[in-house]
Amino acid sequence: MARKKLLEDIKVRPARIYRLPGDVMRDRRFDDFERLEILRAWLDDTAAAALTPQIEIAIRELENRRPVPSDHAAE
Repeated sequence: MARKKLLEDIKVRPARIYRLPGDVMRDRRFDDFERLEILRAWLDDTAAAALTPQIEIAIRELENRRPVPSDHAAE
């Protein structure tokens, strides 16, 4: 399954794939932007009400990460 298709399928109902928001954070198949998409989609799932605080914490953690520059200037 292509990664983009997989991401779209997961966003429909993230709880089918992940048990907890931390599982999304550890999924190496996706970058931080894609993890944010999954977590935000999970917030829209009414069945996830019990996990809302954990999902919001994971979203804040991802939003607060600073991208690491790909090329470091010589000092």
